[in-house]
Parts: sequence; C-alpha cells; structure tokens
Amino acid sequence: MDIAVLGGLAVSAHGKSVTPTAPKPRQVLALLALHVDQVVSVEALIEELWGARPPRTARTTLQTYVLQLRELMGAALATADGPAREAKDVLVTSPGGYLLVGGDGSCDVRDFELLAGRGYRAADAEDYQGASRLLRQALDLWTGDAFADVRTGARLEVAVKRLDESRLCALDQRIEVDLRLGRHRELLSELTVLVNRYRTHENLHAQFMLALYRSGRRSEALNVYQQLRARLVRDLGLEPSSYLQRLQRSLLMAGTDTATHQDMAPVLSA
Repeated sequence: MDIAVLGGLAVSAHGKSVTPTAPKPRQVLALLALHVDQVVSVEALIEELWGARPPRTARTTLQTYVLQLRELMGAALATADGPAREAKDVLVTSPGGYLLVGGDGSCDVRDFELLAGRGYRAADAEDYQGASRLLRQALDLWTGDAFADVRTGARLEVAVKRLDESRLCALDQRIEVDLRLGRHRELLSELTVLVNRYRTHENLHAQFMLALYRSGRRSEALNVYQQLRARLVRDLGLEPSSYLQRLQRSLLMAGTDTATHQDMAPVLSA
C-alpha cells in the first residue's frame, strides 16, 4: 500500500487508488492509514466517526464501511501481478479493531519523520548543508495541510495538530540552518509569508528580523519586533521572550557607535 496523508488523502495498491469518495468511509481509511500496521480499535473508529454520541447502529455501519473499503482494495489487488492477495489480508480484522497492512509500500508520514530526524541530527553535528538538504526533502513531502480533503473528527483533529507542529518544527530548523549558511536574502520572501501565517510565532519573527538585518534592512527588522510585541500584548497579554528583547536591543545598538551586546554579536553577524 502506498499512503499519503500530508495533503489530500491518497491510498493506492499497485498504483490503483483505493481511496473512497464517500466522506465516512474516507474518514475510516484516513484513521487506518495514519496508524498503518497498527490495530485501530473499533471504539476509536466510532469516536472518530460520530463523537461521544454514536448511533445504536454504529458498529454495524462501521462494518459496512470496512466492506466498502475491501471492495475497492479487492479490485486493485485483482489487477496486480505476483502472488494473489485478498482484501481481508490487507485490511485485517483483529480482536477489537482493524489493521491496515502497509507491506513494502510508501508512507509519507513515516518518510517525513525519518528525513526530519536525520536532518535534526545533522544540524546537531553542525553539518548545516546536510541538515538543510534533508529537512527540505522532508518538507517537500507536504502538498498541503494534513488530511486536507477529509472530514475530521476528534481523533484526526488531534493528529492534524500534531503533524502541523512537526512540520513547523522541521521548517523552523531548516530556516535556522539556512541562516547559518548565510542564505538570509533567499529567506526573506518565505519568512514574509510565514510570519503572516503564524502571527505570534516568536522564533519565526526572530529569524525574519535576523534575515532583514543581515540584508541591510535594520529599520524593517525593528518594525517586525514592534508589530509582534503589539500583537502579543493585545491578543495574549504577553511581552516578547527575553531572547527577542535581547535581539531587539542588539539591533538598536547595532545602529549606533556602541558595540552590540556581546551575547548576540555572533547571531547578528551570521
């Protein structure tokens, strides 16, 4: 099975789609695909489909959705070369739940986590070129928001938030290593978009400030700080972090004859 959830849901067997169009069977497949090669309990699937107040026919209806998925899988498997496999061997009924067997197929979440982890380790080893390459490969697996075309219930909503946070962490780290590689001018347009999307994300704003400063746009960098501070105070009742405050002071002093703060000088100078 080839599984993609980092964008729209796409599940295929031997190159043939087994992704249903009906919303609830699609939701079932999405939760199974998220936990490929793991048993997903009947209770978890029912909660995902109907929340805390499922209908009395929930289990029977769920079985119907599973049969619909197996029909799609059976049609795909029937056209495949090699040893015959049945749909029930791919979408397995286990005690208390169901299991989607991935086999030797691809899974974009698994690939993303593998590449991102290698990128983090490269950054820790100060291999910034390698880290940038690996993190870019990881982020290129995303074609949109996770499960973008799936109606999400409680279980998938949690998964979407977790995956989005993982994506943001990888993006933050990739920008960090690109700044270390002196790519500040190349980052400006990307960071402009990101700080407008994540309007209170302090580290992205700090990276934008550094990229602007290193590109000779100190006044704009200071303006980014002022806009962020106003937003944090107004919306969250918070002041910027101590790191951001030190960065702002260093940018202010960088425009005078006074030397920049010693602890921020390496950061400002790339």
